[in-house]
Amino acid sequence: MMKGMESELKDLNSKAAKSNAIKTVRDDRPLLKSDSVSSTTTATTAAELEELEKKFAAYVRRDVYGTLGRGELAAKEKLLLGFALVTLLPIRVILAAIVLVVYYVICRVCTLFLSPNREDEQEDYAHMGGWRRIVIVRCGKALSRVMLFVFGFYWISESTTSINQEVKPQPEKTKRPGVIISNHVSYLDILYHMSSSFPSFVAKRSVAKLPLVGLISKCLGCIYVQRESKSSDFKGVSAVVTERIREAHQNESAPLMMLFPEGTTTNGDFLLPFKTGGFLAKAPILPVILKYHYQRFSPAWDSISGVRHVIFLLCQFVNNMEAIQLPIYYPSQQEMDNPKLYADNVRRLMATEGNLTLSDIGLAEKRIYHAALNGLFSQG
Repeated sequence: MMKGMESELKDLNSKAAKSNAIKTVRDDRPLLKSDSVSSTTTATTAAELEELEKKFAAYVRRDVYGTLGRGELAAKEKLLLGFALVTLLPIRVILAAIVLVVYYVICRVCTLFLSPNREDEQEDYAHMGGWRRIVIVRCGKALSRVMLFVFGFYWISESTTSINQEVKPQPEKTKRPGVIISNHVSYLDILYHMSSSFPSFVAKRSVAKLPLVGLISKCLGCIYVQRESKSSDFKGVSAVVTERIREAHQNESAPLMMLFPEGTTTNGDFLLPFKTGGFLAKAPILPVILKYHYQRFSPAWDSISGVRHVIFLLCQFVNNMEAIQLPIYYPSQQEMDNPKLYADNVRRLMATEGNLTLSDIGLAEKRIYHAALNGLFSQG
């Protein structure tokens, strides 16, 4: 659905001992060359897969379905999958469709006779007030949780942590963060954050035109971006995001922003470099860490096709999610002057508190990894 944007954060002197324990994945070897990806003469081997998994560890699937979700299943797994395909899958698809349509109707009723807010080539209903906004937010939170329940997330473990940060007195009016920063593991992250705080996201411009989902995204107050466009459009979107974060920080009635600063999903064990877009506003942020625990199928959307992932997810009887909310992070003056430092420090804090491994690869390497896997499997 909606893709996240990006950010980074602060120096943790009080956490020096702990942050030293963070595992960092660094690999100075050159990335896979395109000719090796497209080669049709080399057979698929365990050695080749092992080499790829070392280089692109943040995107490697380690569940029973194997690489790309195409692994050989044991007889028991085949039996469970077959049973779920003819029973659980159709029931969940129908229920999910009902929830989606119900919320669409609610959004349609609440936006009747209203014109969307149009600024900076954006369009949203998130700035409406009164009963309409209350109904949209409360129903959105409730139905997002219902949708997660339909997907098998019957219980979600939520916890908060306390961190010994430097004491930095803050005026009462600045207690509210301007943006929620989260690691990105799956499209399910969006449903969780909708059920928790109902924030605005950054999404592809095409999302606004999708049936049902388009209106819902406008009620969320999504900021739309054309992913393939050049720097001029990106700079414009960055300015809109920065303004929206400042507005959320200063105005209690404004919708919070929600950003995924890694820019893509991982397998949930790693934390990629943060982009600085969410840190340019110099506003406090709320870090949230999402973790998915599994025995059979991993809900992480890393190196598996979307359709295959949805089918396997809906065929899994029980799914588990854990959400860890860290304290609001207030930037120092040094961090406000240096967004990259701000982003890096928050990233290290989240890695420490979430027991995540820092990785230095990103979306470009993910695409190379996917191309390499597809090349290897097409040879087999």
